[in-house]
Amino acid sequence: MLTRGGRSRGVRLVVGAGLTLVLAVAVAAPTATVAAAAREGGVECPIGQNDCDIWDDDPGTPGGGGGPGGGDNGGGGGGKPAGKCQWGGKVIACYDDVLGWFDNGSGCYYKLKVPQDPGTPEGKQWYVVTCTGDDVGSLHPVLLDAPPPGFGTPPDPEELARRALASISLLPPRAAVAPRKSKGPGLVGLPVWMWASPGNAYFGPLTASASDRGLTVRITATANEIVWKMGNRAEITCKGPGTPYEADGPGAGQPSPDCGYDGYTEADTYEVEATTVWNVHWVGGGQSGDIAQTRTSGIVQIEIDELQVVTR
Repeated sequence: MLTRGGRSRGVRLVVGAGLTLVLAVAVAAPTATVAAAAREGGVECPIGQNDCDIWDDDPGTPGGGGGPGGGDNGGGGGGKPAGKCQWGGKVIACYDDVLGWFDNGSGCYYKLKVPQDPGTPEGKQWYVVTCTGDDVGSLHPVLLDAPPPGFGTPPDPEELARRALASISLLPPRAAVAPRKSKGPGLVGLPVWMWASPGNAYFGPLTASASDRGLTVRITATANEIVWKMGNRAEITCKGPGTPYEADGPGAGQPSPDCGYDGYTEADTYEVEATTVWNVHWVGGGQSGDIAQTRTSGIVQIEIDELQVVTR
């Protein structure tokens, strides 16, 4: 088993007629990619981005006391898109600096052999071929009249953008609500406050870049909104993290100034979660584009009781 770049795969060495090749490299691992995730979709971190643990604060109850505490855990992330180069249902790098260029038709990497063998026929060239598909790949020389499909193509800017995206952490929101079940129930019809921890890691902007063969692509990731699912099919969209509730603050018992819910109409226990909707804008190689991402918090519970009227 041979290793390269922290990953390992097997490589079988095949001896061609009159030519013995020894190559101590492994097939490159699939390029890290991430998809545009739908708000209702599942949650999955991009390859190499292990930051999908969630926390949530322990706020107080509107009109009541509050304090810090523990929280629920969950996950957030996006899916995986189709890329320019694929094999066996997996997106892989179109170019590897050791293996060369990938041909989608054959599932093999091709790299021009340097130096060429003595006696190579005019107009033809030897290539070193590394194929995928099985658990064990194969490596062999091949004599071709022309470069194989995909050989010598420039880097794909969007592929580089996704590589840059995999190098940064878009953290899921740390969701907090008031009232909160662990601190006491709220009441039917009274306002609910929602907020999330601010900061670049949670809302951006975050920047990164990736380069390959003289092309550099730069990305800027920004969370444009946060969508709160209130546990009763209601969704509230806020443009920012919201304002934390303070039990003894000037807004106690009042609606949130920037991210709130008018109130529940029925007594029950509701499960609330928040999803930040990110846009990753990339520029490079005379092109530009956008990659959508989402990150979803863990569940925060709200208990709502009936408003009791006392008469004398």
